[in-house]
Amino acid sequence: MDKQTDKKRDLAQTFVEKGYHLQMLGHLDRAIHFYKRSIEFYPTAKAYTFWGWALSLKGLYDEAIEKCRQAITIDPQYGNPYNDIGAYLMQQKKFDEAISWLNKALQASNYENYCFPYLNLGRIYELKGYWDKALEFYKKALAENARYLPAQTAHDQLMGKYN
Repeated sequence: MDKQTDKKRDLAQTFVEKGYHLQMLGHLDRAIHFYKRSIEFYPTAKAYTFWGWALSLKGLYDEAIEKCRQAITIDPQYGNPYNDIGAYLMQQKKFDEAISWLNKALQASNYENYCFPYLNLGRIYELKGYWDKALEFYKKALAENARYLPAQTAHDQLMGKYN
């Protein structure tokens, strides 16, 4: 890459970081502004995914899904948008549709948090009444991240239902 492209990429990354910080403080509209600015300088899958995440926190799931789809066009191996689409579909009670997206997250090579789609799949199967399958996914989530408290809680609560 040339120096101009490097500058744009660095500035875009700074905007994503500012957006994320604002989002964590609950300033969703301001965060979205910085994600958009980031994309203006150097579009990344991360910026689109985080923009979608902010939209989802506003309850705008269809718009959030669209941003994740844009992220996937930039980096089809980035796992976050696949998991996020699955999570947003779960919020919309579209569980069968969510399963395919969560499985795509598990197949993505550029992903650090496989525990998320495993947990989400476990939740879906638990809701559908497939408790053994749900437990299997909760255990896989914990195998990926033994300190992932939501997976441990889901596992323990489901085990309690067996008694």
